[in-house]
Amino acid sequence: MGGILSSPAHASDSLPYYNSAEFTPHWLESNSTKLKDFHRIPPFSFTDQDGGEVSEKTFVNKIYVAGFFFSTCPGICPFIRTKLNKVQEKFLEDADVKILQHSIRPSTDKVATLKKYANDNGIISGKWHLATGDRETIYSLAKSAYFASEDLGNIQKTDDFLHTESLLLIDQNRHIRGIYNGLNSASVTYLISDIEALKAEMQTMENE
Repeated sequence: MGGILSSPAHASDSLPYYNSAEFTPHWLESNSTKLKDFHRIPPFSFTDQDGGEVSEKTFVNKIYVAGFFFSTCPGICPFIRTKLNKVQEKFLEDADVKILQHSIRPSTDKVATLKKYANDNGIISGKWHLATGDRETIYSLAKSAYFASEDLGNIQKTDDFLHTESLLLIDQNRHIRGIYNGLNSASVTYLISDIEALKAEMQTMENE
């Protein structure tokens, strides 16, 4: 996955839809019949830092930012976390916006580990979910739903897939609406702007 720093979306007040690892934008109306069979994040079930279930039901009628990490990552993860902290702060009082990070090392990222990581880094329960669970399930979801690739990211000395710096914006219908470089401040600024655009789109749909 590569980071998108800007796109025509920022000029048109609408966001594209994505359905493949190439991240080719599809410009569709929010009421388009094509969306019925368009790619979306499938149902899932993991456990978060509070020991509760986090699933697609957690994000019903919510916008969320998705990504991958592991708690002992010394490289890109802390940098991405500081950017996500900005997203959390910006939408702290907005119940319609959440963050979901999936651990790619669930064998060591148990609930207690994730809870300490959350407490140490200002991650707020209910707003920002750190998910752990079955490794194969997480990896399958990463590759088939979020299009994470083994060809991108930081090279690891383990058999972990190569985690990337990418963050994805998921709308209230579990469609991918944006991809951003989590290490780049300008890209994360676009992410925040696009969240606002999605909120406006939701409001328009509710009023129709």
